[in-house]
Amino acid sequence: MSDNLQDTPDKPLDIIDRKEFRKRYKEFMKDNIEHLQKALKFSHEKTASFGTIIERNAEQYADKAVIKFEGKEITYKEYNELVNQYAHYFLSLGVKKGDIVDIILQNRIEYVVLIGAVGKIGAVGSLINSDLREKSLIHCITITLGKVIVVGEECFEAFDSIKGDLGLDDQILCFSSDSGAMPCPEGYIDLSSAVKEFPKNNPSTVADVHMFDNYVYIFTSGTTGLPKAAYFPHQRLVTGGLYMGKILGQFKEEDTIYVATPLFHSNPLLIGVGAVFAAGATLALVRKFSASRFWDDTRKYNATAFNYVGELLRYLLNQPPKPNDADNPVKKIIGNGLRPEIWKEFKTRFGIERIGEFYGATEGFGMSANLLNFDCTCGYNSQACAIVEYDVEEDAPIRAENGFMQRVKLGEPGLLLFPMQSDISFFGYKDKKATDSKIFRNVFKEGDAWLNTGDLMRDQGCSHMAFVDRVGDTFRWKGHNMSTTEVENIFNSFEQILLATVYGVQIPGTDGRAPMASFAANVDAEKIDFKGLAEYLINNLPPYGVPVFLRLKTNLPTTSTHKFQKSPLKKEGFDLESIEDALYVKLPREANYVPLTKKIYDDIISGKITL
Repeated sequence: MSDNLQDTPDKPLDIIDRKEFRKRYKEFMKDNIEHLQKALKFSHEKTASFGTIIERNAEQYADKAVIKFEGKEITYKEYNELVNQYAHYFLSLGVKKGDIVDIILQNRIEYVVLIGAVGKIGAVGSLINSDLREKSLIHCITITLGKVIVVGEECFEAFDSIKGDLGLDDQILCFSSDSGAMPCPEGYIDLSSAVKEFPKNNPSTVADVHMFDNYVYIFTSGTTGLPKAAYFPHQRLVTGGLYMGKILGQFKEEDTIYVATPLFHSNPLLIGVGAVFAAGATLALVRKFSASRFWDDTRKYNATAFNYVGELLRYLLNQPPKPNDADNPVKKIIGNGLRPEIWKEFKTRFGIERIGEFYGATEGFGMSANLLNFDCTCGYNSQACAIVEYDVEEDAPIRAENGFMQRVKLGEPGLLLFPMQSDISFFGYKDKKATDSKIFRNVFKEGDAWLNTGDLMRDQGCSHMAFVDRVGDTFRWKGHNMSTTEVENIFNSFEQILLATVYGVQIPGTDGRAPMASFAANVDAEKIDFKGLAEYLINNLPPYGVPVFLRLKTNLPTTSTHKFQKSPLKKEGFDLESIEDALYVKLPREANYVPLTKKIYDDIISGKITL
């Protein structure tokens, strides 16, 4: 391992035992060969789409509940009919295959109906993050501006505040009622009322939608600026759902999958929609995650499984222990980001039998999954990949004297790459330049091309690997990947900021890295409007992108190539004892930055203050 990776957090190696691997692999192939063959068949069946899955399930599971939400239930047959009404209505508006429909809603039944209707037409849903505000929201809508924009009642205020900045022309604005407390605004179509008079039969357009047609745009952080719109074709939802549900999660018809993560991310979309439909199971959907009511919810819905991101499990583990912690119906969980140091404790405390940890990127092709139910691993990867030596200080892979990269040894961390084998191996972004920036050339030989995942992984042997950390200009916080460049662009636009660099720092007892900004100001320290700065950042960034810590510096160190030297800043973090610069913190539910005192620092380190 390169000395340049010394600052990477140490993780248990958990090298996979070859004998145990062969045993489990043999059993797995015996039990799942039928599902694997079906997934392979689907991947080559060009005329299949999510619309065909909806229609098949409406016949096969007609009276079975497909979604449970806030006291309501909807069957597979009812869902298909409602989807059809929405689809026929959108067709009447002139929406056709390839057109974009922007969807801005929180988790609820209408969200799943909308993406079903869009899929049946062959249109493309742009799944806008409902947490976005101001500049980030304007950016995401602008780059995928559709023929129709559907705004939920719960998101209307945020949308209305930036509507005038979108350059709208002849876009059709639809309003999706939620609580019903707000009447349909002027200039909008009341969607729930408008669809009622339309037919419930399957639209003929489904036959024209193919497996590799784009289904939705999902926004990812990337590493070079504002969120990027990544392609997510029907194939990802259909074959990915089958893979996640029937194979990784071992879902069956009688299973209920509890989803508390937002459907505008690929993780819950694959598991909460794709995997549920693949198995003919039931989706128990909630608007937002709540650690305090989580297990009571699983009991109420009799949920046998749920999806997760790593931080979600940390929040659950941090709740005060209860005698009935293991007395819940959940037996299997699927997700990504479960840290090795809490894996076994979580599994034991809550009585979990199967952890379907997986690794993959929304916009990428390569993937690994814990198919064999080992502990502390991202799982088995059947595809070609390479983990190469990486220089954290220079934020770049290491090339030998011959100009090529070098693979790491067993048990060592490095940068994960996947080979570009065909034109579908990287679905990419809507922006071609953003797509090209993710590809390394001449990696092991002249002319080859490899996808840069931006992730440090550890080789565990037997085609297994463990996640170590994100690299470069991206940090992960509150379950979301965030571009430091995006935060820096907003931070630097505040009038009192001269220059700033943003990076992620670790906080004991939390997953991911909290955003921190080191900055120089163009006014004296006592004149900095920290409250105004906090409000500006809150209004222009999603909650997980707002810097938690600030460090006021007179100048910012750079490398010989004029890049900010983030590595030393990351190492120093917010350590009050070793940093002489003034430090500030934004406490939970506060719209201001206050000096980081010894007491606040100690409370953060001890866990009394949870950021």
